[in-house]
Amino acid sequence: MLDHYFKQLNLDLKKQGIATPQLIVDEAALKQNIQHVQIRLAHATHLKARLVVKSLASLDLLKLLSAQINTQRFMVFHQPHIISILENFAEADILLGKPMPAQAVRHFFEQHAAWSDANIQWLVDTQQRVQQYLEIAQTYSRCLKLNIEIDVGLHRGGVQSTQQLIEILKLIERNPQYLKLSGLMGYDAHVTKIPAIIKKPELAYHGSQQTYAHYQQLIQKQFPTLWNEALCFNGGGSPTFSLHTTASVCNDLSFGSMLLKPSDFDSDFLQALQPALWIAAPVLKVLPFTQLPSMSLLDKLPHKCKALFIYGGYWLADYVYPDQCHTHALYGRSSNQELVNVPKNCDIQVDDFVFLRPTQSEAIIPQFSELKLYRTHAFETWQTFSE
Repeated sequence: MLDHYFKQLNLDLKKQGIATPQLIVDEAALKQNIQHVQIRLAHATHLKARLVVKSLASLDLLKLLSAQINTQRFMVFHQPHIISILENFAEADILLGKPMPAQAVRHFFEQHAAWSDANIQWLVDTQQRVQQYLEIAQTYSRCLKLNIEIDVGLHRGGVQSTQQLIEILKLIERNPQYLKLSGLMGYDAHVTKIPAIIKKPELAYHGSQQTYAHYQQLIQKQFPTLWNEALCFNGGGSPTFSLHTTASVCNDLSFGSMLLKPSDFDSDFLQALQPALWIAAPVLKVLPFTQLPSMSLLDKLPHKCKALFIYGGYWLADYVYPDQCHTHALYGRSSNQELVNVPKNCDIQVDDFVFLRPTQSEAIIPQFSELKLYRTHAFETWQTFSE
């Protein structure tokens, strides 16, 4: 099946006169993944979908997904992306996915005063950062919405104790003119990454949910003036999407990468999703075998592989076509003209393409100025974020 797919994709790229490395989104696979998400969310009506911008960093892609999944909620990790989202989505609801340095927040209000009342939840993780944001709010006479990062087991920072959360909530409560609690954010990617021999994913997820619920109850019981039913309790991420859509104490669910399914997201919990993202790299040179510098004696040995040099290389991606395509252990990697070995009987010529599957989308998309949406022998060009 994949053999036929890549042969056809190779022909279609050449017919279009394409001769540079391309990042390709397969429309059929993307549609199937969207349908899966639609079905899961339809059975989890308490969850509101939030698209992770860094993993889907193309406005055309985001507009398609926003319409199909019916959401204008976005998780943003990079300051320039905030403005791109606000300028293109009239009802944008932005939650920062990581705490921004105070100076970055200050720059936002200095340089983008027109958006100072936009619906943005700034993520905070410590009392010190809340104090910094308070001073910014006072300087610009604004009331900042603050979402508190909580550690639900990943141990990448965020509130790790009841006392830490209480200190932050007290500071917010004392400054209602400048600070407003908007909710909590607990990222739980560790749940499916911990080896099952250490802790089964279902148990890890249950533990993370217990921690989350504990902090929710603390707010409700000890800070009733800050509590309201509209608070955003964000959780998830692509790895735990299926767990959250089965049962979750959260009401806001972030996901992104799984819609393109790079290989880092191959897991039992995302089996229903299809890979939809590929890199196509033109072949520049075809040699009968790999010749290692200063090791000409090896040239006389029998060789099982021929050597290709491709346009580009060294991406966070794995070679998937032609079959048994791989880098050479001794020759080394190159981001300019990477050497790739293929079986000696492989029928591949100069100007054909080799194909790779990215391990991540967030690392790969910024390396390409555009995406090619591939549908039935044709391509549509989508721009990616320039920063």
